[in-house]
Amino acid sequence: MSMLEVALDPATVIVAVDPGKVLNRVWVSNGAGLLAEPVSLSVSRKGVHVLERLLAERDAAELVIAVEATGDLHRSWVSELERRHPGSVRLFAPSETRAARTQLGSARFKTDDRDCAALTYLARQGRGRHYSEESAVDALRAAVRHRRGLVTDRKVAQQRLHAQLNALCPGLSAPAGHGRALPVASSTGLAVLGCAAAFAGRAPRLRSLMARAPGRMTQATAEYWVCRWRGCLAPPADAEQRARRLDRDLHRYRALQTDITSLEVELTELLAATEGQILTTLPGVAVTRAAAFAAFSLPIARFPDAEHLYSATGLAPALYQSATLHRRGRISRQGLAEHRDALMGMAWGLTISSPSFAERNAELRTRGMAPIQARVALARNVCRLAYRLLRTQQPFDEERYRRGRLSRGR
Repeated sequence: MSMLEVALDPATVIVAVDPGKVLNRVWVSNGAGLLAEPVSLSVSRKGVHVLERLLAERDAAELVIAVEATGDLHRSWVSELERRHPGSVRLFAPSETRAARTQLGSARFKTDDRDCAALTYLARQGRGRHYSEESAVDALRAAVRHRRGLVTDRKVAQQRLHAQLNALCPGLSAPAGHGRALPVASSTGLAVLGCAAAFAGRAPRLRSLMARAPGRMTQATAEYWVCRWRGCLAPPADAEQRARRLDRDLHRYRALQTDITSLEVELTELLAATEGQILTTLPGVAVTRAAAFAAFSLPIARFPDAEHLYSATGLAPALYQSATLHRRGRISRQGLAEHRDALMGMAWGLTISSPSFAERNAELRTRGMAPIQARVALARNVCRLAYRLLRTQQPFDEERYRRGRLSRGR
């Protein structure tokens, strides 16, 4: 199990590691107290060698290494220590460390030593998650986060390309309300951008436009854009310089597209190695959405039920109860925004592709809910469904889900 919950023997040696960018703070202790003075060790091979020497001097037969999982800072040491001491490394979330500091009476006094004391306290109770269980998920999470960053960069690049094209050819890249839109990522969009960079904003011939299309482009579409281009105002005086900048940005955009495509192939392989593969059986949830949600939900044993998982996404409404007072506020927004966005993306995909969720969405809209409110409400149902799939590893069955929903009166 991921949550061990078995108190350790007092003779067990606990190594508490609070990661840093350059130095890691380390405590070595057992049930009797510290076995050595707290030390700050380098995040390098030398630091690991010093720690190994400390452990060798104490002759640690039973060893538990408690590490706070803080972003990417812990990864180098965790992988090396797991290789040297298989099954000994346990990970703790920063929220767990903060809660332990509160129990130890130092909630508002954060230091590296207090964090190490909190990690020792948690490990002594048998808390934490084995790193060996999370290595596959860790690789998936890294790929998901990298793709998310690339997609953000692509969005900025598209906006820059539209702005540059509008400066070179005023009115050519019009929004949807002003005629036919020009999607940059499409074959037509790339052909138009290529011609704008090659001819410094001047209108190309039909053959030139079609030759620069990386994919299918009909003659009627090419004729439309050439005709529209000839009706634009003349390029600015510095069109040559703008065209060179546009050409460089276009090359960067194409490289981004290539990187995202290759990363999605990697996501397919990484997702197949985890329990999150079962989420791809949901209609409207392909590899990208399934990987984004699984990366922050696995191992699913961390969550005792679906409501805890839903609360971890930050979409659950804030709740205040005291005596006779019961207040429910807006969504709490606790947890990771990436986790929250992944669940909302799954809700959107199911609303489009699943008849059951489409009907439920229509019911919520009929009640007067705004689109975003309806999707948040649907996200709770999606979270319950995803939790069940991850637990049982049984593929989604539309008819069975519909029968179960009707039998519960939902």
